[in-house]
Order: sequence, then structure tokens, then C-alpha cells
Amino acid sequence: MDAQSRGRADEIDPADQWVLNPRTGNYELRLADSAAQARPKVTAPRRSSSAPSAPTAPSPGVPRPRRGDPPPGGRRGGRSRKDAGGGGRRKKALVITGGVVAFLLVGGSVAGYLYYDHLNGNLSVTDVAGAGTGGFKKDQPINILVIGTDKRTGAGNENYGDKDSVGHADTTILFHVSKDRTNATALSIPRDLITNIPACPTKQPDGSTKTIAPSKGTRFNTSLGQEGRDAGCTMRTVKELTGIEVDHFMMADFNAVKTLSTAVGGVPVCLAKPVNDEDGSHLKLDAGEHRLSGEEALAFVRTRHGFGNNSDLDRIRIQQQFLGSMMREMKSKETLTSPKKFLSLAEAATKSLGVDSGIGSIGKLTDLAGELKGIDTKNITFTTLPVLDNPAEPEGNKATVVVDRALADPLLQMIRGDVSLTEVEKKEQAAKEAADADAKAKQDALLQGTRAAAADVRVSIYNGGGPKGSASTTLNWLQSSKGVQKSSNVGNAPEKVGATQLEYAPNQADQARALADIMGLPATALKVGTADASAKTPMKLTLGPDFQQPGAPLAAAVPQQLPEDVQRAQADKAICAK
Repeated sequence: MDAQSRGRADEIDPADQWVLNPRTGNYELRLADSAAQARPKVTAPRRSSSAPSAPTAPSPGVPRPRRGDPPPGGRRGGRSRKDAGGGGRRKKALVITGGVVAFLLVGGSVAGYLYYDHLNGNLSVTDVAGAGTGGFKKDQPINILVIGTDKRTGAGNENYGDKDSVGHADTTILFHVSKDRTNATALSIPRDLITNIPACPTKQPDGSTKTIAPSKGTRFNTSLGQEGRDAGCTMRTVKELTGIEVDHFMMADFNAVKTLSTAVGGVPVCLAKPVNDEDGSHLKLDAGEHRLSGEEALAFVRTRHGFGNNSDLDRIRIQQQFLGSMMREMKSKETLTSPKKFLSLAEAATKSLGVDSGIGSIGKLTDLAGELKGIDTKNITFTTLPVLDNPAEPEGNKATVVVDRALADPLLQMIRGDVSLTEVEKKEQAAKEAADADAKAKQDALLQGTRAAAADVRVSIYNGGGPKGSASTTLNWLQSSKGVQKSSNVGNAPEKVGATQLEYAPNQADQARALADIMGLPATALKVGTADASAKTPMKLTLGPDFQQPGAPLAAAVPQQLPEDVQRAQADKAICAK
């Protein structure tokens, strides 16, 4: 069954099954006139304190309830008499109930459980054979790989390019959510990028695992579909390409664009000039503002002959603008107060969504949505992995690209270092940066003074994110080569650190300076405490991800600002496509 028909019973759209009863202010399940006569009416009950929590949004594409909204049919305290009239009461009930996610409307009822189970059945789940982390931690960044395939299943989709495509990675976005959940970066990876695809274990229908051989110097989009590669292969390719560990994937085909844009009531777009793509997507629109849904929305994100220089890189920019507009529409008041839109979005998202087993249920997607709900669109940045024309191809016939390391490396360092790309975040950090500069000046002053002899340096060594075995390697190096005999290897630190640091007491400053000289530690790595230590208390050296090997300079600090030539766009800003 294709994505158009999965989850639909007797051609009844679940978005139309729940209807507001103006007399009671509750939503009632009405499957059809004939079904209503054969079955008793089911009304969404108020949730008691002992009832299990109902799921919230199934994915970032389905908005969660706003804080403070009561359960369906509930009332806010202190309602005045003037609100008790029929018209005002109905309107208020709609606003209150509309602030709750679609399936929260059915509370703890049997119908609610059936609908929850129905949405689970919509999902397509893939075991990616360990390609992702399999989970995410609340105190760590989250990396989700969003894959749009060019598989032409579904009515009308055979008109777009290769109708027999096995489903390659046509649109790929690495969505990085910051550790503090205040901002996110959406990194687009060009499909025509020449890269290496690593060996890929894939789960077979019979439960066995088949390893697909690696491929060097090939297009990125063949990391999916080609030779039977699954989304796990694309995840492995992205990790090798960017150095970023991927937690989960979400995959959708052409139908997702059509159904989601329709469910939200159309996606607003702006065109700086008219478009008439007769050779590709057949998109024909006048200049100005439009609200696109269904086939027209798909044609907009698929066109390559309407904007820029007709390249895939220009199409990526158009897709980013469309996604930003869709995000704004989903967070709009018109969507948040419409139960029917909520239900339609839930249906559209789950029917068109493929995920890994780590988030392969509505409950798990709900947990993920809970981590994403607080991110404002002004703090979401779209960017594209910087690339250059492939130098191996002749001039005038450039069809592929290669990574532009001069621009890509700083960008990837910032994502790996969890640095926000949004101007809003940077303005908010201005005061912090000034304080950091002052702290650095004070740290530099700490390096001025006497040094203890190596034999008098006491230090305990921890590994807080460096290469495996770093603590023991450093201990051996300090004792055998540098005469720091009063050193010990404590093993792994209680928690990882962002960079190597040496913690010491004020009366250990001479030891800290000596060890900083021996290890090549910068002033920013020194962390002085407030109280003096006893004579035999060691300092604490924690090796971070910037540590490579003893004696080697620490890795360069994570850049805090992107090069000017790196493309970026904010999700909260509407831009007219050119």
C-alpha cells in the first residue's frame, strides 16, 4: 500500500473523524453517518491524574501543544459570566482544544488508543545495523539526518525525472540541535558531491546482515538505493564526510511534500520573477506571493530551470526557503488552533515518514519532539556544505562538485563544537564573549611567574574525550621523557569536557606553569580554583577532544564565526526566490 492510502479505513480521513460538539465543548468521534448509527458515540474524556500521558507531536513536522493548554473539554479557572454565552463558549472551546496535539484530543479513551496505534502503523521503520547512535541524550546535541528520496511512487510522481528510480538521496539535510536546545543548524549536502561511501552492513528481510562493499569517488546520492543501500549507508557516509555522529534518520519521498503542504493549508512562497519550467517540473507561476500545496508545492521544490543558474545548488536554496516557510506555517496561530490541521499533519507526517528503529514509534517521536519544541525559527539556520566544481571534469561540462575545504572545515568545526550560526544567538553572547576576553587576559597573567621543577609536579590525568588510551599514553610520556614522576592515570573523567583543561589551586600555580610548558597547554586551558590545596594534593589534567598526542599542540580552537562566503539563511525570514 502506498503512502497515499496507508492508514485510511473505508476512505474516511481520520482528520475528519473528530468533530466539535458546540453544546458540550467536547470532541466526538464520528466515523460516518452509517457508522454512527451502528456504533455508540465516543466522547474524548477529561484526563484524570492517574491516566497515562497521551502522546504529543509525532515529529518536528507536527506542532506540540502550547504550555498551559488544558485537556480536551477542560476549562481554565476563573471563567467570567460573559464567556458563558453560546457563541463565545464555542469559540473558546475551539481555541482551548485546538492548542492540544491531535491525538491528545482523544485523551485516555479506547478510541484514543486505537488512533495512537493507527499512527504507529503508518510509520515505516528500518533497522540501520548500528549506523546511528540509536538514541539521544538530554544533555548532549542531537543530530538527525533528514533524507528526501527521488523515488517516484504515488500518483503523478512518475512525471518527475527518472520514474524507475530506486530512491536515491536526492535531498539530504543534517539537522543539528544544540546541547541547550536553543538553536539548530540545518546543513544541506549536495546530491552531486563526489565522496567516498564506506562499507555498509544492511539488514535483510530474513534477519541476516549483508555488507555492501565501499565505493570511492562516487556521487553522494548513491549512498541510498544503489546496490541495495539503505538509509544507514547514508548515515555512515555523512559521518565519514563531516566527522559528525548521526543519531537518527527521517526519510520521506515526493508524497511528503504534497501531503504535508496540503495538510498545513498551503505553504507561502515569494517569487522575485515569474517562473515557467517547461522542461523539468512544469512549474508556472507569476512573480509575487503564492500559497502552494500538493502538486504545485512539489513542482516548486523540484524545479531546476526556474531560479539562479539552473543548478542543484540553487534548487537547494529554494528548498531551504520552502522548508523555512513550512516551519513558520506549522508554528502559526492558524495551525496551532486548528484541530483538523493537527490531525491532518499527524496523518500526513506518519504516512510519508520512514525512520530508524531508535525512533520507530509515536512514543519515541514524541520524546524527540519534546526536545525540539522550544527552538524558535529565528534560531534555526539553513546552510549548505561548501563545494567547488569538480576539477576532474572538463570546462563547460561540470556535472559534479567536490568539498571546498577552506570554507567547509570551519563550518563543520562549528557544528561539531555546537556553535550557533544564528545572528540572534551571537548578539545574546556578546556580553559572554567580553567576559571571556577578560578571563583570558587574567589567564595569560597566570603564566607569568616561577615554574616548579618537573619532579615536584603532582598531577592526576583523566581522559574526558580524547583518543582512546590518551591518559595512559600521556602518563608514560610524562614519567619516562619529562621526569614528572608524581603523576597518575585515573582513567575516564566523570563526564566529557569540551577542551583539555588543567585544574589547580592558587598555591599550585608554579606547578601549573611547569606542566603547561611541558604539555604545550594554552592559558585558556588553565582553570584556577579558589582555595589552596594540601601539599600532596595533585592537580587535575583532563584531556579533551582537542588533544591528539603528548607533546603535540592542541587542536585549533573552534571558530566562532563563519567565513563570509558560506551560504546561510534564517528560518524566520521570508526571502523571494530569484
